[in-house]
Amino acid sequence: MRRDTAAVTTRWWLRRAGLGVLVVWGAATLSFLGLHLLKGDPARIIAGGGGAVSGQSQQILDQINAQYGFRQPLVVQYGRFLGELVTGDLGMSYQLNQRVTSVISDQLWSTVVLALGAAVLGFVLSLVLAVATAGRPRARSLSSTVELVLVSTPGFFVGILLLTVFSFRLGWFPVFGDDGIGSLVLPWLTLALPIAGTLSLVMREGLERALEQPFALTVRARGASATRLRLRHAVRHALLPVLTLSGWMLGALLGGVVVVETVFARAGIGQVAVTAVNGRDLPVVTGVVLVATIAFVVINTGLDALYRVVDPRLGSVAQ
Repeated sequence: MRRDTAAVTTRWWLRRAGLGVLVVWGAATLSFLGLHLLKGDPARIIAGGGGAVSGQSQQILDQINAQYGFRQPLVVQYGRFLGELVTGDLGMSYQLNQRVTSVISDQLWSTVVLALGAAVLGFVLSLVLAVATAGRPRARSLSSTVELVLVSTPGFFVGILLLTVFSFRLGWFPVFGDDGIGSLVLPWLTLALPIAGTLSLVMREGLERALEQPFALTVRARGASATRLRLRHAVRHALLPVLTLSGWMLGALLGGVVVVETVFARAGIGQVAVTAVNGRDLPVVTGVVLVATIAFVVINTGLDALYRVVDPRLGSVAQ
């Protein structure tokens, strides 16, 4: 029996790994095609930083084309691109003349801290709101209004509003930069508030459904308090739809990071992407896309496994 379970579990992970590889390969292929379908000579972009290179000798352009292989057949370039990708080589930045892996790795940790902190804060805020208002009509109505406002407000406006109040007027937090935990509070809030608004709506619905189930009546009959019932028993059932939204939350974080790092002048992948797009540094853009895709695949695979752990009806990952 254990061998059968282990075999099924192994097949599940292998299948998910295969699907993940296909997703990354698809993203890499689309990035490669997008790089080559854009108008403009890449050699001229590298030489002049734009679409035109007046006064640039043809000899230098030929050297650039030879170095990067721009004049080789597209199939050959694609094969070399995939080969480098397998070895973890994303090529050279046109603007910085550095390895793309170095450009991204230098800024990755700052973005990870920002996104991870915002995700935890958003989850905690949504949990507090949902537990405090589930099954309480007046509190529910007020909370729903607040959540709707949070979800509907653009991220850049939230960031500017927080800066205006807590940095410019009150002076509690730094206006920009990356200097300790204080500089992270407002960026975390800017990312977390819209996420908390959505998750709390979903979590409260799950809590209210769970509180109507027979097990809730049994727990109450044993003398458990309302808070204990919600936190220890009902929350577990309310987490299932939240895990289902994990893909959306990851996308919201990845998109929001670009806005937040720009508004708060923070270093990170978002700033790297904006600079690369403005400068048409296509290898860096491709590298950012691939890093985001890999993160999406890994996190969603882990959450899919966690979904089966949280839901007792699904049992183990093998099922």
